[in-house]
Amino acid sequence: MIERIKSALARCGIDLWRINERLDETAELFFVKKQLDTRRSKDVHKFEVTVFRDVAADGKEKPARGFTSVQLIASMDDGEIDEKLKDAYYAAQFAANPYFEMPDPVRAPVVEEHGKLAQAPLAQSAGKMAKALFAPDVHEDAFVNSAEIFVCRVRRRILSSEGTDVSFVNTSVNGEFVVQCKAPEDVEIHNQFEYEALDEAALSAKVSEALTFVRDRARAQKILKSGKYDLVLSGDAVRELLSYYVSRSAASMVYAKYSTWQQGEDVQGETDGEKLDLTLRAFHPYSTEGIPTGADLPLLEGGKLLLWHGPNRFCRYLGVKPTGEYQRIACANGTVAFDELKKGPVLWAVTFSDFQMDEASGHFGGEIRLAYLIDRDGKATPVTGGSVNGSILEAQKNLVFSKERYLTAGYDGPYAVRLKNVSVAGAGE
Repeated sequence: MIERIKSALARCGIDLWRINERLDETAELFFVKKQLDTRRSKDVHKFEVTVFRDVAADGKEKPARGFTSVQLIASMDDGEIDEKLKDAYYAAQFAANPYFEMPDPVRAPVVEEHGKLAQAPLAQSAGKMAKALFAPDVHEDAFVNSAEIFVCRVRRRILSSEGTDVSFVNTSVNGEFVVQCKAPEDVEIHNQFEYEALDEAALSAKVSEALTFVRDRARAQKILKSGKYDLVLSGDAVRELLSYYVSRSAASMVYAKYSTWQQGEDVQGETDGEKLDLTLRAFHPYSTEGIPTGADLPLLEGGKLLLWHGPNRFCRYLGVKPTGEYQRIACANGTVAFDELKKGPVLWAVTFSDFQMDEASGHFGGEIRLAYLIDRDGKATPVTGGSVNGSILEAQKNLVFSKERYLTAGYDGPYAVRLKNVSVAGAGE
């Protein structure tokens, strides 16, 4: 199919192009309570072709460069492929951008994975993760209502007209589960997970914690009053909070002037808490453009911005080396044991309807589904209702992270962080 696409590109007179081949193999398990309801396996083979077109720009030394992408499948005949490519090439002239150099060509052997998840049959790994998911489900009052598990092996190949030809294999496991407690109130909490390894212990721990949370949510009270609170965030909410620094340092944000951050600048500013040490880590050895992304990239050190990052085009515009896209945040902070971190008075918010960080303003927040209102004596009262509304620009002055760690496919860092004087709209008034 690759050679057919190359021949079609030549027939259509398209000189600049990139081909992304992707073969997805998945094993899927669907459970209703502990009963396996559906078992599926899939093989999906796709080709995404990106075509580039230069268009004369009035008064400019170099032409504008547009591009657009199209999906192709092996069942298409040559006439259909030609038509798709011609349509894409025609459309590319209307998506012209300032000129940019193409990514530097890279040729390398296939990058293979190692480890249990990479080597084992997908169905076998799915079964092991299912066993781990249901291992903590031993209580009468709280249980796993339903679950979905997906083990995916993705084979990718990236080729370009400049000479890039790289391939790699990536295997991961992801899914979701719903925990339920029926009394004194019937409630459910939805949870998601994703790992790059066969991390059975991490999944069991996540389910065990979720069962505790849903049990406490069932008896939580709507007594939270509006005001300023020391706030503890944990788990996936910490990753969402730190995503602000990844977004604001992205080359696309800087080029568009949505961010004024400069390399070498202390973007955290004065602080009485911990100075941030963040690193970018990739899922894959190459980006979708074929840019090598296997090495970790230090992003912040002591609160100081070390680099702009992103795809080829925006890095070229800024005159920095293209890094490709990175998907995982690693945070090296963490000075206080979690039990010490959540000493009262404090509000530990553990589940939200939808916790989000606004990359433009730095505001974060979400509606509280479950939180623990912890007093000076250590008494923790489960509460529900109300919402959190804070600003990372204020919170970053006093960040304190837990020594305990939390690992997912998108985050490797402290389990929890404490923030001072965050606005909370209560539900008990």
